This record gives sequence, C-alpha cells and structure tokens, in this order.
Amino acid sequence: MTSTWSSHELVIFNLPGNRIKGLMGLLLRAVASSLAILLLTAGLVGAQVYPSKPVRVVIPWPPGGGNDIAGRIVMQKLSESMGQQFTIDNRGGAGGTIGSDVVAKAPPDGYTILVQSTTHVGNAHLYKTLPYDTLRDFAPVGLITAQMAVLTIHPSLPVKSVKQFVALAKARPNEILYSSAGNGSIPHLSMALLASMTGIKLVHLPYKGGGPAVIALLGGEAQASFATVASVIAHIKSGRLRALGVSAARRSGTMPNVPTIAEAGVPGYEMSPWIGVFAPAGTSKPIIDKLNAEINKALKLPDAAQSLSSHALDPWISTPEEFGARLKADYDKYALLIKLTGARID
Repeated sequence: MTSTWSSHELVIFNLPGNRIKGLMGLLLRAVASSLAILLLTAGLVGAQVYPSKPVRVVIPWPPGGGNDIAGRIVMQKLSESMGQQFTIDNRGGAGGTIGSDVVAKAPPDGYTILVQSTTHVGNAHLYKTLPYDTLRDFAPVGLITAQMAVLTIHPSLPVKSVKQFVALAKARPNEILYSSAGNGSIPHLSMALLASMTGIKLVHLPYKGGGPAVIALLGGEAQASFATVASVIAHIKSGRLRALGVSAARRSGTMPNVPTIAEAGVPGYEMSPWIGVFAPAGTSKPIIDKLNAEINKALKLPDAAQSLSSHALDPWISTPEEFGARLKADYDKYALLIKLTGARID
C-alpha cells in the first residue's frame, strides 16, 4: 500500500519526544490565544449591539419605595438613551430575597438586571440560608443613589445636637426608646453602631416597616430613630421632629445644614445605605461597562438628579469596581453589626 504522507509531514514523527511535546505545546497555546481573541471580539461586538431587545429590571420591593423610585427614574433614562425599553418588574417579598433570586438564576446576558439596596448585604447575615450567594452570584454594575438616614428625635427630648444626645443617653441608660423598621433593618443597625461607638445604652422598639417606626416617633411612643431623609423631611420642616445628624460620610443635599454624625461628635461614624444595580454573575465586562456608563450619564442629567433629590435620594456615581469594593466592605461591616445586635430571620 502506498503511503499518503508527504516527506515534510514525516519529519515531525521522526523528531525526539521532547521536541514533539514542545511543538504541540506551541500549537495548543496558539489555538488558546486565537479562541481568547475570538471570545473577546464576540464580547465587544455583543456590547456594541446591546441591548437589541427589552431589558427586564427586577426591583425586589413593592412600588413606591426608595428602590422603586430610584430604579424607575434611572431606567427611564436608559430606555431613552439606549433605544430599548427597560421594563420594571416589582418582585417584592422576604426582605428583597425573592426578586434577588430571580436575577441570580437569570441568564448572564444583560437582559435581566437587579435594582437593590444595602439590604442585599444585610440579608446575607440575617437569614439562616439564602437560595443564592450574595457576593458570588451577582456582578456589581454601579451605584444609583445614597439613601441617607438621619438621627431624628421627638422634640420632647431636651437635646439639640448629637453630643447632647449621647450625653443624655449616658446619664439615663436604658431609658431612651428608639424605633426602627424591624430587627436587622438599616435603622436598627445604624443605632446599634452609634451605641457601640459611644457606649450608650438604649431600648429598641422594632416595628413592621419604616412608616410605623416614624409614626411611633411622631406620637411619642419612641424618642429617637434613624429614618430615611425622605420619610421625615416634611416633619422636620414642620417642627414636629428634630434632626441631629445624617448617617453618611457626607451631608445630604436635601438637608445641607444638618451635619454628619462624624462631624457632630462621633468621629469615624458612617452608615451609607445605597441603591445600586446588579447583573447575574458571568455577565460580560463590555456589557457591564456599557450599562455603568449609561447609568452614570443618566445620573448627571439635571432633570434626573432633580427627580431623585425631590425624593431625598442623592445621586451616587461609581465604577463597577468601586461598587464592588463598597459591596465587600459593607458585607463585612454588616456581619459585625448584625452579630452585635443578635438579629436573625429564620
């Protein structure tokens, strides 16, 4: 039988074993490099045409809250700038975990995204088990707003500053009652952090939501509370409640005359609840970067910024990497605070 191999092909098989392995290694590396270039090119092309159909925006809370308001304002701008509808899908329940699970299990193609708050990291430590991993199953896209809380008191409490509040609480341990939106809620953890940093002892009154907690404060059932600026700003302006300090590292644009708690006498204090956008883990970086750029562009629009500010939501521009770093830092911070309070949801 006549061989079909050419002479130069036979040369390969006459080489020593180590030379053959070397050539095969070079060939495999060349193939891998070509595949990587093809995948990168495909990702870039995908990002250029993205979105080519409507995008589902899961908000894991009922309509009307801070997440819903911020999400609708920003996603409307993305619909206009990107030429496709960003359709809101409110999936409330179980502290935001039901809607979050929908996104965690969605295809990582950029067509299902999540608008969620700092509760996302708190839930990781409040719930015994979750159907997803808070850090591994989501890709941070970008922040939308800071949802600041403000240390608010009933006027019957004879203090007008954070320093005076701390001094009174030290003089009257376990006498001042404070309301919150429930065990493990941001208001609860905000006050727990203040107590741990100053050594004061207060009595916690948990309610089923921020609304009832504010009503309790207005009625004098509680003397103090950390509440979102939006929920108490009208009562502060009317004199029915008094603001002592905001929880974030910077002042609120809605109440620029109210100092931060760090400025007002507790150096290093910071609780900055946020609202941000996530995609399923595995979503390509070009798509995440494109979404991030469009979100930041929307936040810089005067009408969008004004709409957010009218709801006491301060625009917060970030890169995906900055949001990821914030997410990890808050994950660790909330783990310590929730352990401190002993809060748990089974």
